[in-house]
Amino acid sequence: MTRAALFDVDGTLVDTNYLHVTAWWEAFRQAGHRVPMRAVHHAIGLGGTDLIEHVLGDARDPDQDDAISAAHKTLYGTHFDRLEAFEDAGQLLRSLAGEGWTIVLATSAGGAELDALRAAVDADDVITATASADDVDEGKPAAEPVTHALDLAGAKAQDSVFVGDSVWDMKAARRAGVTPLAVLSGGIPRAELSGAGAAEVYDDTAHLLSSLGSSAFAGRESRG
Repeated sequence: MTRAALFDVDGTLVDTNYLHVTAWWEAFRQAGHRVPMRAVHHAIGLGGTDLIEHVLGDARDPDQDDAISAAHKTLYGTHFDRLEAFEDAGQLLRSLAGEGWTIVLATSAGGAELDALRAAVDADDVITATASADDVDEGKPAAEPVTHALDLAGAKAQDSVFVGDSVWDMKAARRAGVTPLAVLSGGIPRAELSGAGAAEVYDDTAHLLSSLGSSAFAGRESRG
């Protein structure tokens, strides 16, 4: 049996959410939109077009979407060489891999952004595959990023666990039939994560690592 440990990256393994917030906020401002940072923060984790629609609504001019996304990409890209993983993020992945878990990343990031995130985590030796935004038609909260990650791992939903930091992560995991665990390191309140389906909530990767023996990971023993 293959057991998959699926991980979101932004806000879960790498401390990037607030960098994304300021980059999106400035991109919206450049396009003539004044939006509160709180609204942007709660949309982090969605794919670019979905995030824009979530923040500006259906009445927006969709012809601006590409320019807003491009501005965000350029602004956020200035941080690539300074991204930092959360404490014990890489060790968490290595510990799970050492216990027989197949590690797959499921993220909205792609291309150079994903490369920078993986470099920050510095655990490529135990990451089997990545389900990125480049590989799916629909991003979170749709189930597709999670089901694609399961396919890459060769694992069944009931034998797998997903770790993320946003309500979109929790909803995507639930829709895919995977047990979702949440971390608070992305800045989303515990109550919102639990309300979106989180089975367990941890402060960050270091907290989850120290709690593995009593977590949902411990409840899925290898059967060969």
